[in-house]
Amino acid sequence: MRELGIGLIGTGFMGRAHALAFNNARAVFELPVHLKLAALADADTERAQRCASAWGFAQAHGDWQALINDPKVDVVAITTPNHLHYPMAMAAIAAGKAVYCEKPLAVSLEQADAMRCAACAAGVVTRVGYNYQHNPMIVLARQMIAQGELGDIISFQGEFSEDFMADPTSPWSWRCEVAHAGGALADLGSHLLSMARYLVGDVVSVCADTQTVHAQRPATAGSPTSKAIAVDDQVHALLRFANGARGTVSSSWLKHGYKNHLSFEISGTKGTLAFDQERLNELRLYRLGQDGFQRVLAGPALPGYAAFSPAAGHQLGYNELKTLEVQELIMALAGQGAQGTDFEAAWEVERLATAIRVAALEERWVKVATV
Repeated sequence: MRELGIGLIGTGFMGRAHALAFNNARAVFELPVHLKLAALADADTERAQRCASAWGFAQAHGDWQALINDPKVDVVAITTPNHLHYPMAMAAIAAGKAVYCEKPLAVSLEQADAMRCAACAAGVVTRVGYNYQHNPMIVLARQMIAQGELGDIISFQGEFSEDFMADPTSPWSWRCEVAHAGGALADLGSHLLSMARYLVGDVVSVCADTQTVHAQRPATAGSPTSKAIAVDDQVHALLRFANGARGTVSSSWLKHGYKNHLSFEISGTKGTLAFDQERLNELRLYRLGQDGFQRVLAGPALPGYAAFSPAAGHQLGYNELKTLEVQELIMALAGQGAQGTDFEAAWEVERLATAIRVAALEERWVKVATV
């Protein structure tokens, strides 16, 4: 069995999630290749060594370029702040290595375009971390829509809100800088836009409004010095889909009480389907003639679920979704699948997000194809 060397850049929350996913994929699935956790990199060399030891990586690097140059690394997983995605991915592609990058793909549409073109020219496998789409319930929702169970789709209403920036005294971080992040639209909304495209299809035009609610934040925790904030705290947009459906999306990182509220309702001429990531193991389904919504619960009949639990109602979690995403990546690398969001599809999400920003800035409808 061919060995595939995994190199992981970053040791924060997402770095740990990737490490767990690669370890879990080896344990849960019968993969067509042998995964070897070859190397881990972090700018803090001591932390890199500590995490490599704890997470099972054979080698630690204090420099990400050294990891890319490591001949034992075949796949480069990038879990760093957004502004580092571009140089790291481009270096990995230039080295002929597969890239598994966290979302959003880049901090500008120009960067995203260069990344997808470079990957295409090099012929390397790429994937981007839109892991919520790998939920077996989301896959089921897509199948139901494709099979016409809701009839012709007429509307998509989506929201992704959290409250981790709701406190105005929360200090400035890299997420608050335009050149490094992109605000709530990039951080949360990109997941929602990707989900809308996955379930309903291409968006052709948008109209939008964005707002920075807290224009100043402490430079550091407890600091009397403030820093100006230029990124959006919340965004609301209207969508027109290529299939004629209409939609709304909203995203906020200020909404008190919500922790992972990626939700949507999709309505058609025969019914409505609803989902909330905070209850990720169920769908709510209404068909014509029913007295009310039916609760559809996840179970082992759904592809992916049975790998973790043989019984319905026992539920999957965030890390299982990440593991399912890694499985699809490995299958693609083995030439046995094409599921998941590659750089081309992620560029489409970035183009849609850019159209929303233009629409908000210029206060008009914007055709996505013109961006």
